[in-house]
Amino acid sequence: MSEDNIKSLKVKRSSRLSGFYRETPERRRKRLVESRWLAPEDAEACAGLGGFDEACADAMVENVIGLHGLPLGVALNFVVDGQDRLVPMAVEEPSIIAAASYAARLCAEGGGFSVTADGPITTAQVQLLDVPQLEAAEAALRAQTEALLAEANALLGNMCARGGGARELEVRVLDATTLVVHVHVDTRDAMGANLVNSLAEHLAPRLASLSGGRAGLKILTNLADRRKVYVRVKVPSAALASERFPDGAVVREAILEAQRFADLDPYRAVTHNKGVMNGVDAVLVACGNDWRAVEAGAHAYASRFGVYRPLTSWREGPEGALVGLLVMPLATSTVGGAARTHPGVQRALKLAGVTSAVDLAGLAGAAGLATNLAALKALSTEGIQKGHMALHARRVAAEVGAKGELVECVAERLSRERVYRPERAREILAEEVHRKGASR
Repeated sequence: MSEDNIKSLKVKRSSRLSGFYRETPERRRKRLVESRWLAPEDAEACAGLGGFDEACADAMVENVIGLHGLPLGVALNFVVDGQDRLVPMAVEEPSIIAAASYAARLCAEGGGFSVTADGPITTAQVQLLDVPQLEAAEAALRAQTEALLAEANALLGNMCARGGGARELEVRVLDATTLVVHVHVDTRDAMGANLVNSLAEHLAPRLASLSGGRAGLKILTNLADRRKVYVRVKVPSAALASERFPDGAVVREAILEAQRFADLDPYRAVTHNKGVMNGVDAVLVACGNDWRAVEAGAHAYASRFGVYRPLTSWREGPEGALVGLLVMPLATSTVGGAARTHPGVQRALKLAGVTSAVDLAGLAGAAGLATNLAALKALSTEGIQKGHMALHARRVAAEVGAKGELVECVAERLSRERVYRPERAREILAEEVHRKGASR
């Protein structure tokens, strides 16, 4: 281990980087190097495409004609299981990273996020059609469970060597002539889609023969309900107070009323959960994971009782604290796919200090609970638009050609006037340019 690496292990890094949002991107990268979150070469690579070129892109997907970028930011103030963490987020929408950082700071007042998770189970499905006798078929399949799992693990030699492998076989009845067999596989740090799909195809003829039916579809399920993450947080009511709302207990009650709304109304619950996925998806995109699969599984899980429900719950806890819990399926990967081919993904995982797929799931879940809290607090107090539009003003300023410090000048005036039209931004920009020219 190099001397620099030894030194970095001795330095306690903080996720609180005061004034970070006011800095230029170049200065932010320097601060991350100075505080030992990034190595100098990684910071330099962040300034550009960092090795992600057309050749790399062409190897990842079809019909490549170029590269399409997203802003990569870091959410600050996260304390997860007692450890300071920076959270990489790739997202196009303003206010998400700021909201996550703000809520994480509130949560840190109560000790931060506590995360537990199920094992990394990915499930293969084999559909069995035209089964003549369901009970006999079920009995035959269950009687061969050990042999079938052994056959599966013979196919999964490398996965078994890493501590994974097929763990359980489950038989479900769908209708009078249809069964589905689930093979639950511990895929360790892999998402495991290709592996379990191949396994399903391999086992299908044997399963069809045992059932007396014929094999239909053979593919994984993205309802990863054996791969859930549980994120808990406790926010002291005092931390919820602000200048306009000095009584934190009043803010807590407003948040609980918002939670009750989501509990009662699926229309509200969908938007409530979108606030969760704002954080989750941004982390998954930054870390090269299949956010579409996670989205599908999350919304299916939210509907598991026959009505769409929120993925988070908030209640009053001891000493009047606001206590939150997120439970959702969250299948992630830190090996293979983009983690193997995309240098930006590799740097994001390194910046986050991710140690495993389960660790990444916990970090993404913490981001989701943070963005949910930020949305609920804003909605139940000042309204969602105040902070969002203030950040939107910076985008409008940039759109009309403002650069450097002029972006902040134009954005500040737009926010003060509460006018966000491009034509007004152009007028303000012209005035600021003239004023600065006259002062020289």
